[in-house]
Amino acid sequence: MSSYRPYQHIERRKSRQIHVGKVAVGGDAPISVQTMTNTLTSDAQATIEQIRRAELAGVDIVRVSCPDEASTAALKEIAHEVNVPIVADIHFHYKRALEAARNGAACLRINPGNIGSAERVKEVVKAAREHNCSIRIGVNAGSLERHLLEKYGEPNPEALVESALEHAKILQDHDFHEFKISVKASDVFMAVAAYQQLADCCDHPLHIGITEAGSKRAGTVKSSIGLGNLLWAGVGDTMRVSLSAAPEEEVLVGWDILKSLGLRHRGVKIISCPSCARQGFNVVETVQTLEDRLQHIKTPLTLSIIGCVVNGPGEALMTDLGVTGGGQGRHMVYSAGKQDHTMPAKDMIEHIVELVENKVAAIEAGKEEASTAKQMDPASA
Repeated sequence: MSSYRPYQHIERRKSRQIHVGKVAVGGDAPISVQTMTNTLTSDAQATIEQIRRAELAGVDIVRVSCPDEASTAALKEIAHEVNVPIVADIHFHYKRALEAARNGAACLRINPGNIGSAERVKEVVKAAREHNCSIRIGVNAGSLERHLLEKYGEPNPEALVESALEHAKILQDHDFHEFKISVKASDVFMAVAAYQQLADCCDHPLHIGITEAGSKRAGTVKSSIGLGNLLWAGVGDTMRVSLSAAPEEEVLVGWDILKSLGLRHRGVKIISCPSCARQGFNVVETVQTLEDRLQHIKTPLTLSIIGCVVNGPGEALMTDLGVTGGGQGRHMVYSAGKQDHTMPAKDMIEHIVELVENKVAAIEAGKEEASTAKQMDPASA
């Protein structure tokens, strides 16, 4: 992570790099954002439409459940029609894994120990290798092996880690190393402790998440605490925020977590005040409207929306564009931290959207110009 102040620096854990389709996971690759569809995978069109909504929100990888042959058959169409790699979620039925690998899955989410005999595991690994699939070992506190529950008495971090390493050894014994691991729990303390312990004892790339986190609001809070804790400590190579909500909501929350820690940047990051009696305009309504109107922006940009002059000028110093509430129906606009012009309240939303779009256009033009100059002068590369 690049930072301009020492206290904002996060030292990421060193992990092996694997690939989920075109997306690198681990090593120095950006932390990828995942979600999972909740349509019937056998309904290819509904699943494709849901994935496309997640793509608009910025998803990097999408998982789909494959409980039956109709679902794995639909993968052919799904994988062909979307722009992100697909992870096939497989439980128990090894043939579903073989079918998913053949039909376009970029990754298989399995627990090798639940697939069956050693011969069946060997077949799954062979299919993954032949079709360039990676594997995710998905350990969950709610489905730990009986021998580990008997050993530890209950699900705990040590049991999760032991389960993960047992499954990893099965793949390593088959000389298969294109895998990542998750050790999820709905209890934040258990999940964080398990990931920390696993991070300390191996270099496998880690998929982090708090499973069954809950509703949009409660799940966002739980995930932010758990994932924020891990990411701040440098742990995590790919992540999913598990919410009882639409997949695109999971993606948006995931991005917000990463943007808050400066680990990834995408779209407009709005800094806004909670508002009070001093506000010169309705901050809450304005921010809600702007979030919706600026969703199409992908270029990283910061925008401060502050209701009055108490904190407005100070926040504007730290953002690309800023607005501070003023009197007599006019508000101050800042650009690169400096006062630029005032605008009438009645044109506020349209004016801010136009300013953002113009700023983004200038940024992208600058990038294109720099890229062209680099191509024309290879010596500068």
